[in-house]
Amino acid sequence: MEDLAQIWVYLAQEPLAALTVTLLAWLVAVRLAGAARWHPIANPTLIAVLLLSALLLGGGVAYAAYFAGAQFVHFLLGPATVALAVPLYRQWEAVRRSAIAVLASVLCGGVFAAVAGVAIAAVLGAPANVLATLAPRSVTMPVAMGIAERLGGLPSLTAVVVMGSGILGAALGPLLLTLLRVKDWRARGLAMGVAAHGIGTARALRVNEVAGAFAGLAMGLNALASAMLLPLLWRLVWG
Repeated sequence: MEDLAQIWVYLAQEPLAALTVTLLAWLVAVRLAGAARWHPIANPTLIAVLLLSALLLGGGVAYAAYFAGAQFVHFLLGPATVALAVPLYRQWEAVRRSAIAVLASVLCGGVFAAVAGVAIAAVLGAPANVLATLAPRSVTMPVAMGIAERLGGLPSLTAVVVMGSGILGAALGPLLLTLLRVKDWRARGLAMGVAAHGIGTARALRVNEVAGAFAGLAMGLNALASAMLLPLLWRLVWG
């Protein structure tokens, strides 16, 4: 293990080392998910996170050292989110016809997600900064971190919660929707986008283009509404 850590310290001096490890972990995760026939539980994001975590922990590598080289992937979160507008554009007519239902669904879903997480944590006695950290848990990560910081939460912890929420939603969301007999791809997409943001949207896109378009729309609208409304609601409730 010490030898692995020393090798990593040497390689970490080159930014491409961490980036290469990240991309290799993703490729392995995609292969494993494909071998599992893309079962919802075999989420490539979850697999890649587990592989990277095992590597960093096994080698005794600090996350800061890893992130110094892999931050380019973090930078791509923004462009990747914007790219979700492409399937939305292709399904624009369907979206336009369902505008009122979409707005109502996103608003109700976003409010429920925020209130449910904060309420459960409050009942368990969590302090105010933890509650602020959990409030934007269903919002896409770059926006959620900004909201958490504005509310007085912990942005780094928010990132972990958001990722966990997205992975769990992408893994169990399709199974739950099927169990509830939700067959309309628009409704399935909206649910995945609101509850599981980018990771859920990626899952919806892989299954159906209509679901992916509505998931991307729900994710964007939920982020916009949360950024505007959560700080106001927070001040009203917590002063």
